[in-house]
Order: sequence, then C-alpha cells, then structure tokens
Amino acid sequence: MRSLPIRFGISLPNRGVLFGLTSTDDLIEAAVVAEQSGVFESVWFGDSLIHKPRLESIVMLTTVAAHTQKVRLGTICMASFPVRHPVLLAIQWASLDQVSKGRSILGVCIGGGHEAELRAFGVRKNERVERLEEGIRILRELWGDGEVNYKGKFYTLEGYNVLPKPVQKPLPIWIAVSPERGKVGDSIVDKAMRRVGALADGYITMGVTSEEFHRRWQVIEASAKEAEKDLTDFETSIHGMVNINNDKHIAYEESQFYFNHYYGPGYPTEDLIKVWLAHGPPEECASLIQSWIDMGITTPVLRFTSRDQLKQIRLFVEKVFPLLKLSS
Repeated sequence: MRSLPIRFGISLPNRGVLFGLTSTDDLIEAAVVAEQSGVFESVWFGDSLIHKPRLESIVMLTTVAAHTQKVRLGTICMASFPVRHPVLLAIQWASLDQVSKGRSILGVCIGGGHEAELRAFGVRKNERVERLEEGIRILRELWGDGEVNYKGKFYTLEGYNVLPKPVQKPLPIWIAVSPERGKVGDSIVDKAMRRVGALADGYITMGVTSEEFHRRWQVIEASAKEAEKDLTDFETSIHGMVNINNDKHIAYEESQFYFNHYYGPGYPTEDLIKVWLAHGPPEECASLIQSWIDMGITTPVLRFTSRDQLKQIRLFVEKVFPLLKLSS
C-alpha cells in the first residue's frame, strides 16, 4: 500500500530560451527561488534534440545542480532516449548524479517519432519502444556492480565495467507516457502501462481524467505484481500546466502563446486543456491541481505557461499552495 507525501516539482522551459519566453539566467534563478520557497522539492527540464530544439537537458540539470543543494533534478520526458547511446548516457547521467550528490531522476520516453531526428541518428520509428526497453535494461546493468556482458537487439557489450557509477543505488528511472485511448485503443494503452509497471520506478502522465488515471494504475499494479515489484515508494507524477492570473482570459491567452511556440499550433486540444491547464484566479488553479492529487498523483510537476516564471512561482507559493489539501 502506497502512502507517499505530496511533493511538488517545477518544470522549467529550456526550449523557451530560443523564442524569447525566458533566458538562461532566469531559468537558473527560478530553480534557486523554487528551492528556497520550501514548496518545490524537484526541478525538471524537457528534452529533445533536433525536433524541438532547446538548451540540452543534462547540461541544464548539471548547471542547476551547481546552484542548488536539496531539490531533486529530472528530465520530465527524455524524448531523445531512443536515439542516445546507452553507454554514453550512462556515463553522462552518472556524472550528473555525482555532481548533484545523488539528486537525479531519469525520466524517459519514446519521443514523438520525428523522422528527421531519428534518421540523423540511424534509428527507425518502429524501433523506439524496443530501444526504450533495451536502454533501461542496459543502464541498470552498467550502473550495477561488476562486469557487464549484454547482447540485445541493438547493442552488444562484452566485458565492460563503465565508470563513474551513480551515487544512488539504484538510480530511479521513471517512464513518461500518456497515450490517448480514443486514438490508439485499449491494447496500446495497456501495453504502455504494463511497461511502466515492469520497468519503471515512477510514472509521469500528461493531463488525464480521474477515471482514465485509475484504469492505467490498475494495469501498472498488475504488471508490477507479475514482475514481483514493490510499489511502496513508486511515485506518480503529472506534468501539469499552470497560469495564475485573476483575469482568466489573460491566463488562457498567455498559455496559448506558450503552447503555440512550445508544441505548435493546434495543441493541446480544448478537451485536454480542461484537465491539463490550471489557469485563472488562485482558487480555480487550486481546484484543478487538487483534482490531480485526489486521483492519486503524488508528485505534481508544474510548468508555468508564462513569460514571468518568477512571478508565477511566488503566486503559487503565496496564493495557490495554501489552498491545497495535501493529506487525508
């Protein structure tokens, strides 16, 4: 039975530097202010290489590690995971864990399947799931003790003992995946959730209804049970969008500007916005965030869809956070 504290994270827009939404100095300051607030327990960055370019996620996390002391540091969805060589990633991520003194969380996903990016790295679109699974298994072996001898579909390692090792044993690997049931069907959703239950130490979703989250969680639990995995410390996270403004129309318009630049026109849909974007006055923001907590989210990671990250952090800490009920 899980009984975990509610721990808030902040997801900072490293892509936003490229279109004038923020600056590198502002991102670092936001991470420091978030930590000092005592409300945010983790700092996260998004990840993509060619498809949706941004300041590289491991570089940003390492930079923030040097400016903070306590917050955990993670990728909210390492979309480039299927194209990154697991040996290089193992060394880079273990180095981050060393620099941060054991504060890292590797959040991985299969990415959006952008053909040009995949082609640049010699990866096929239909290989992404298998590369995700194989990559996770290789990382766990490389970060363990002793010599690694691994033969898989994509990688063969014979007699390797790669250094450095992470501080954390084991280092947590979370899977981010949020398939739309209406588009892909029940079997695809269930396969994705079984993968989470079997391979991951935590789960990251996008906006979902309470009913959908519970359906997914049942499959995760069943898969973990089959794998004889203990879920006592298994965290469930939502990458939730937030814009706090007493004028709800202004909050919505600023969020749309953000979405259009970050994700492209037409995304997210209005249906997704209803369960994913907490916007408007503090009371309305708190209501949607509370619904995430009530449905079973233990680690809400908030992305402020605003040009002014620092103002939003302070508004959340002062106006929204006190309205939330974090325990039963």
